[in-house]
Amino acid sequence: MTSNEIINNDPTTKSLTNPKFIFVTGGVVSSLGKGITAASLAAILEARGLKVTMTKMDPYINVDPGTMSPFQHGEVFVTEDGAETDLDLGYYERFLRHSKMSKTNNFTSGRIYQTVLNKERRGDYLGGTVQVIPHITDEIKHRIRASGQGYDIAIIEIGGTVGDIESLPFMEAVRQMKVELGHRNAMLMHLTLVPYISSAGETKTKPTQHSVKELRSIGLQPDILICRSEHPISEDNRRKIALFTNVEERAVVMCQDAQSIYQIPRTLYEQDLDDIICERFGLDVPEADLSDWDNVVDALLNADGEITVAIVGKYVELPDAYKSINEALLHAGIIYRKHINIDYVDAEALGDYSDEAVVERLSHVDAILVPGGFGERGTIGKMKAITYARTQQVPYLGICLGMQLAVIEYARNVLKLEANSSEFDRKTAEPIIGLITEWLDEKGELQIRSDDSDLGGTMRLGAQQAELVEDSKLRKIYGASTITERHRHRYEMNNRYIEPLESAGMKISGYSAKQHLVESVEIPEHPWFVAVQFHPEFTSAPRGGHPLFASFIKAAITQQEKQG
Repeated sequence: MTSNEIINNDPTTKSLTNPKFIFVTGGVVSSLGKGITAASLAAILEARGLKVTMTKMDPYINVDPGTMSPFQHGEVFVTEDGAETDLDLGYYERFLRHSKMSKTNNFTSGRIYQTVLNKERRGDYLGGTVQVIPHITDEIKHRIRASGQGYDIAIIEIGGTVGDIESLPFMEAVRQMKVELGHRNAMLMHLTLVPYISSAGETKTKPTQHSVKELRSIGLQPDILICRSEHPISEDNRRKIALFTNVEERAVVMCQDAQSIYQIPRTLYEQDLDDIICERFGLDVPEADLSDWDNVVDALLNADGEITVAIVGKYVELPDAYKSINEALLHAGIIYRKHINIDYVDAEALGDYSDEAVVERLSHVDAILVPGGFGERGTIGKMKAITYARTQQVPYLGICLGMQLAVIEYARNVLKLEANSSEFDRKTAEPIIGLITEWLDEKGELQIRSDDSDLGGTMRLGAQQAELVEDSKLRKIYGASTITERHRHRYEMNNRYIEPLESAGMKISGYSAKQHLVESVEIPEHPWFVAVQFHPEFTSAPRGGHPLFASFIKAAITQQEKQG
């Protein structure tokens, strides 16, 4: 029985075979695109009928990325089960149709050491000396095996580059697993840079040779080399790389810079990378059909016009801080065959602009998006952008903090309240946003405290159900009365302000199913003004997009047509 017969393309069916593992490492420099390359390979293998999962192992000591600055680490991706993970897991989900990431698909050195030290404190090691080998490496191997259970193929990406001292325990664990699993069940794919020296007009293979030499010095021999380059790599250089790295020539795969990351599955497929893997693992599965990826690329590269969306945030210097939002907008553009031009607006700088200067800064955009975030910095500028969108009838999408600020802006400028969030002012007289308490008032409504007891609040994380109000724009967009979206926030809208807001023209369009907390707001009299407490960007994909972003971009197209 083949693997394809086992799963029969049913994502809910568990594989009957032990998983095969593909370990992915990188060399020379970071940011070569290990995550995108690994995800592209996963997409091809899935297209062959295999059930594929992916895991990211990060060498840093932080327990998870949840408390790390977006300037250093980029976006924090949130899984359905509420894990705060590396942004590469977003790539994994966007490239795979049938696999969702979870807490088991991302772990750090910090998480590993924390687990081992907790065991030591409990006496699990019976007083023995706790060491990197075997205790740390055993915990790593345990997590790798657990992440692959129920799948045909598990692709395991190791963050950082070969030679980093932080990643050595991961490398050693991989070395041990390759021996334990055997040649037919595990292989190593190494991503490396083949630089082009413009002054010499030559492509240099030496960095790749040294990168593989470093790998071999710790007992790892790559089975596949993915060679990243700005320029084409000649067949002579390909043969040279194969010769000096002891890698089969056909397993030296060229991956030149592409116009779109969604071209990478086709690039790898055309060099038979999936055939090499299936032969090695003894998998008898049909050929991959990548026509859906071809359609995505065609829509991207042959767009009919351009839409400009302003993202008003405080991390605009690093676009990776808004990676999932950027991709979700791109996916919506694919649906309508429009190129999405993102204008990153520094919210902190915009806060110092006069009203006239704000109009001048934003007058060219077709839509405005205010993303999530934490802290007060940049909120004045974000609210100025919201005021502009509301009063000038420009399509507006607020996400998480972008919803909370939309509510505050409306309360201040329409209701004329001195409204604020207790996140920014713990003594505010009008806490329209704050932390929920564990008790209800006499009307059965959740209340907000704005004193120091706020510190006891907990974050809503992961997938949660929301019930959409009948006749709301949001319900029409989703075409459903109940939806499930992912959350990552601590502060909520105060239910005491629902009635005055709705009396003034802002509609509450969604409530959480469990606690009846406000999930979304909209302005019916506005062409398109929707703000949500959840993060729809986390579930958008290039093949299908997301209904909320699709509706947002459609409104932007209408706005552009009105203007000219």
